[in-house]
Amino acid sequence: MTNAIWKFFTSLRLTVTLLGFGVVLVFLGTIAQVHEGLWDAQTRWFRHVLVVREAGDPWWVPPIFPGGYLLGILLLLNLFAAHIKRFKFTWRQAGINLTHSGVILLLVGQLVTDMLSRESVMSFREGETRTFSEASREWELSFIRSIDDKQDEVVAVPAPLLRDGVELGDAKLPFRVRVKSYWPNSEPAFRAPMQKNDPPISDKGIAKDWDFHAIPETKKMDERNNPTSILEVVGAKGESLGTWVASAWASDPMMIEGVKNAYTRTVGKEVAQSIADKLATPQEIEAGGLKWRVALRPERYYKDFSVTLLKTTHDKYPGTEIPKDFRSRVRLENKSAGESREVEIWMNNPLRYQGLTFYQSTMGKDEMRDVGRSGLQVVRNPGWLTPYAGCLIVGLGMCWQFLYHLTGFISKRRTTAATA
Repeated sequence: MTNAIWKFFTSLRLTVTLLGFGVVLVFLGTIAQVHEGLWDAQTRWFRHVLVVREAGDPWWVPPIFPGGYLLGILLLLNLFAAHIKRFKFTWRQAGINLTHSGVILLLVGQLVTDMLSRESVMSFREGETRTFSEASREWELSFIRSIDDKQDEVVAVPAPLLRDGVELGDAKLPFRVRVKSYWPNSEPAFRAPMQKNDPPISDKGIAKDWDFHAIPETKKMDERNNPTSILEVVGAKGESLGTWVASAWASDPMMIEGVKNAYTRTVGKEVAQSIADKLATPQEIEAGGLKWRVALRPERYYKDFSVTLLKTTHDKYPGTEIPKDFRSRVRLENKSAGESREVEIWMNNPLRYQGLTFYQSTMGKDEMRDVGRSGLQVVRNPGWLTPYAGCLIVGLGMCWQFLYHLTGFISKRRTTAATA
């Protein structure tokens, strides 16, 4: 049995078969992006062991198909086993050994990158300071309590746990939360006083001024889903403390600003500001003698340092929309390390700090406040060096193998010519 398993994993037929499945997987995963969107298709086809057909899938989706993780792991095992079986420490085999080692490093590095890398966004206006970055597509239900003027206590629940009927709790919270409804995507509607409105969807918080309703999830790259959840808060003795509506629309300053700009065109600036303020009103839950603010917001990744946006530069070539100078000047402060310095970040010139890479991602202007706005993409990738090292090793191996055979060929010709 051991010999059969060893023969299976060192077989060249297995390599060809896996590469064939890989080609088909790439083709199907690419086609699936039309219906599922880029992010969902990547997750389903390339970040799972198996792809299983689901209700509503197009006719061409097979009942079951090996996913990217399964093919990648099998290819890695196949290459590693074949390398061990055929390994010979000789000058003739050195190039092949280096090439195989480089490919193995590339596969391992890609797996590490896929499983451990994380991308987020740090968005702020000129003069604002951030100690956290936010996910672009992941959300969390957060409960915040102010400890003092500079420090908050936060209890966060990942959005995948917010399912209809689920009851959640935490030892730090003096209450439990029962999820009555969760909508992955939603739209708001202002409850104008002179209109005939349905009853509010909750009896506490912003629901007295705003309605929310579910809409289909978007799959487009340039759009995002804005979830909303209706929550019932249950006290320590099981009594209901009321219901609240937590929505991504009420926690994102850019979304609130967009709502304000939309209403400005119809009702004027002052009324629009009043409407937006009702959406942005903090929602507080009082229990156990403490006040907790509730919000459904992008998942946050806190840092032990701060970044302050000092100045944005957004110059374009005359008569075009092509960026000419596209940069942010920031102040990086780390009190624990006694570090405070100013840094400029622009396209193709990121800031690297504490294993994080800050790329200049977006640039704009806050028209209401007449200040610049910048978005930095924050990337954490422990395996970022492996592609460079892997490609270098593969290149050295191929050069060695080529030069070794070339030298042997030249030497053989010289020997033949001398004999003749």
